[in-house]
Amino acid sequence: MPEQHPLVQAIAPLVERLNAQLIDPDDAHGDDVTLAWDGEPVVAVRLPPKEIPGKTAGKGSGRTAERSIDGGVQSLLADVSAELGGPLRDLSRHDKQQAVLLLEARGAFEYRKSAEIVAEALGVTRFTVYNYLNRAR
Repeated sequence: MPEQHPLVQAIAPLVERLNAQLIDPDDAHGDDVTLAWDGEPVVAVRLPPKEIPGKTAGKGSGRTAERSIDGGVQSLLADVSAELGGPLRDLSRHDKQQAVLLLEARGAFEYRKSAEIVAEALGVTRFTVYNYLNRAR
């Protein structure tokens, strides 16, 4: 991998911030992102596996966590929780509505069964989540 290539130099700080890894494009796997310069592969980026609480891969699988649909929603829930300053379940009604709007803007409700996952995290019913969404529209 040409470490002095301008593309590699430009993305190195971002890759480090993401806890990702620069790898040779010839060693890239299906989940890696290969970056090209003038049509030629220069480097690939390997993102770290997402940790999903309570879900780990079996022994000998070589993976630290399974990827699942609710992993994407859980990641978004964690981001919104941090942004709003506390556990979603403990937020005020207004802040829970704000959380639902943020989650919708970030695509959380594109996942199957996401309303149930969000409702559980907020400590409300699925019906309430749908009400929050409908009020915002």
